Amino acid sequence: MFEIMIWAGAAISLIGLAGLIWSIMRVVRARREQLSDDELRSILQTVLPLNIGALFLSVIGLMLVVVGVMLG
Repeated sequence: MFEIMIWAGAAISLIGLAGLIWSIMRVVRARREQLSDDELRSILQTVLPLNIGALFLSVIGLMLVVVGVMLG
């Protein structure tokens, strides 16, 4: 039971990490394109909710891993 919780938490955390890496790469790519301030701000406004969601997934996944380890 607890092993499933640990592995599920690790998978969720990896999905969140992938989302964080994607959002970082998207912003870096936008900065390299040297867009105008309005275009860059528009990209940042679309990436920010995804970044926060990915961070949330990573935290929830790590919490599942810690709880699984502590209980198991």
